[in-house]
Amino acid sequence: MAVGKNKRLGKKGKGAKKKLVDPFAKKEWYDIKAPVMFAQRQVGKTVVNRTQGTKIASDALKGRVFEVNLADLQKDEARSFRKVRLIAEDIQANKVLTNFHGMDLTTDKFRSLVRKWQTLIEAHVDVKTTDGYFLRMFAIAFTKRRPNQLKKTSYAQTSQVRAIRRKMMDIMSREATTVDLKDLVNKFIPESIGTQIEKECQGIYPLQNVFVRKVKLIKSPKFDPARLLELHGETTNTAAVAPAPAATTEDTGKKV
Repeated sequence: MAVGKNKRLGKKGKGAKKKLVDPFAKKEWYDIKAPVMFAQRQVGKTVVNRTQGTKIASDALKGRVFEVNLADLQKDEARSFRKVRLIAEDIQANKVLTNFHGMDLTTDKFRSLVRKWQTLIEAHVDVKTTDGYFLRMFAIAFTKRRPNQLKKTSYAQTSQVRAIRRKMMDIMSREATTVDLKDLVNKFIPESIGTQIEKECQGIYPLQNVFVRKVKLIKSPKFDPARLLELHGETTNTAAVAPAPAATTEDTGKKV
């Protein structure tokens, strides 16, 4: 074929070029608000498509789970080994109101605890708080050397492991079933349950590095907007409006 004879080879399609649109032009930014249990209430921002037709932005946001480091929530670098999950439950203006959804240890922290010459003891229990939340709590503990111990290893006997595990489950159940979710989270933050386990198991075998390793939210009660607002330190204006007094004949005038 002679060069330059086929004129159609150099032609593009007849359609006009598709206009490139920035995908973020159709999106909105919302502020993520943590509950009052945490020192830092402003967690961050999240993005969602704007409301278009039947697709409502607030519906797309509800149910989103945000993973935040406890060090950021408490403004304390010493708590950087703990991850907290918050779930979006309601939207107010440009704010996403969240609630506690779970907790976990970071991988590097968990791996740094596992060592040779000691016994690892784990326990888990399902609990129900006074306000109707079902949680599954996982605890972890390690045996430690006794004072003036000469032996290299610190292994606990099977009977001692069973006794410690039973004690761990009892303490977790006792601490969780007598309070609501807000007070329970306030126990998780300073690691008070782990300290209690270590103290009460001292007579069975000395323990170290005792933590509530993980908390999973299994089931939550029916959504209550008033309770969520209370959890965020806000109150609804529930004052009933007094009914207007009935009009008298003096006000309306007699009919003639």
